[in-house]
Amino acid sequence: MAYDALKALRDGGNPLDLLSERQRAVLANLTPEEVATWNSIKGRLDAAGGEVEGQDVNFNL
Repeated sequence: MAYDALKALRDGGNPLDLLSERQRAVLANLTPEEVATWNSIKGRLDAAGGEVEGQDVNFNL
């Protein structure tokens, strides 16, 4: 059976349905090592609690 990166990412709790088809196509080609890294980072972020969000920075120089 071939490796299914998308299934491994979903099993890791990644919400892939929010991504575009092009983005899912890229993720489908990840290696098992890349998926393990991705899932590990997600696990760390989840353990940190709260939502991760970008910050809007306004530089008025």
